Amino acid sequence: MQLKQNNSIFDSRLCPDSGSLEKANQTTLIDSAQHILIIYIIIMNLSAQEAFLKLELVLPPAPKPLGIYKPFLVDGKYLYLSGHGPVQPDQSLIIGRVGVDLDAEAGKLAARQVGLTMLSTIVTNFGSLDVVKRVIKVLGMVNCAPDFERHPYIINGCSELFASVWGQENGIGVRSAVGMGSLPDNIPVEVEAVFELF
Repeated sequence: MQLKQNNSIFDSRLCPDSGSLEKANQTTLIDSAQHILIIYIIIMNLSAQEAFLKLELVLPPAPKPLGIYKPFLVDGKYLYLSGHGPVQPDQSLIIGRVGVDLDAEAGKLAARQVGLTMLSTIVTNFGSLDVVKRVIKVLGMVNCAPDFERHPYIINGCSELFASVWGQENGIGVRSAVGMGSLPDNIPVEVEAVFELF
């Protein structure tokens, strides 16, 4: 069964009550505002750093490696970012399994927070988002229930953020979005990416 509200269709399994439906409506409004902002960025020809500042979002602290790996690596003109999780401004992690502890809208917001964490790693180590020319590839992993099937929708939270920063042409690369039986510390989303540098 599906519910139609404000010209948007929501799956009633993900919105079982009015509170969840209201949250879904709020997310739709956020998505619409982001699309308007992307058009504004294109028209004004803003740099990536300027575009990010227009979003009025807060970058969390760049995470430090908790294992034997590098958070990023530069090879020639390519920047590789290791898998990032949803770090919040207070350094805590968003926790929970999509389809069990979190609904799709909360999962998508968690993916956007992962994107912000990745931007923080770039800014912390390179000083500005303007060092990045374009997004090459994104691999998004969703910690979810076995019957959850909306992995691409979840990872859109990260992809839409990148498009808002670098624009439709340079902010959208190739992508995979897959489901996982678990992720470290029970985070809902992990994303790794490859960027081209100027």
